[in-house]
Amino acid sequence: MKENRVPEVTIRRLSTYLRYLKELEERGETVVSSAQLAKACGLNAAQVRKDLAYFGEFGIRGVGYYVKDLYEHLKKILGLNREWRLAVIGIGNLGTALLNFRDFLKENYKIVAAFDKYPEKVIGRVAEQMGRPVEVLHIDRLKEVAKERKIDIAILSVPPSEAQKVADLVVEANIRGILNFTPVQLKVPKGIIVKNAYFTTVLDNLVYYLQFRRR
Repeated sequence: MKENRVPEVTIRRLSTYLRYLKELEERGETVVSSAQLAKACGLNAAQVRKDLAYFGEFGIRGVGYYVKDLYEHLKKILGLNREWRLAVIGIGNLGTALLNFRDFLKENYKIVAAFDKYPEKVIGRVAEQMGRPVEVLHIDRLKEVAKERKIDIAILSVPPSEAQKVADLVVEANIRGILNFTPVQLKVPKGIIVKNAYFTTVLDNLVYYLQFRRR
């Protein structure tokens, strides 16, 4: 399987399959059919089989998929069989919410550092909202701390005017992945992977489909 053969939408669906399989495993289910998996994820069975076929043959004809085996296979495919170390950069309202997002730990994501341009202004507010002491470091320490704590991914929740400058610092710190919550299209060197998660872009997509429901 070559990485560039797999459509990005398929990768997103694998994540959906994985979460449903986790639910099944927690309920003690041992086998699931492509039809069951498709219904739970809002798809059709042929699409599920096509998505999984990019990575090999996992099902047994007439039986379906063993839940535990498929769950472990998908975790390995998605890289979730290891811990990924995250840094949140920009500790405003969104950054604070991300620091407090407990589901990260369930999926092998661990926030190991938080950075801000004005840490002294945000530490007290963040600690009060989270109900515990919080370490927020100055952005100037990013390179040093990234090396010490082996940071894999930087989550950017900074003002748009600071986004490219901060992305440049992330690149200098040798952090290879960026999850970008700003509306700025970041320019990064080859080998750095950026995924954009700006809320209004997702809303625009939702509204596009909603408008047709009114016709």
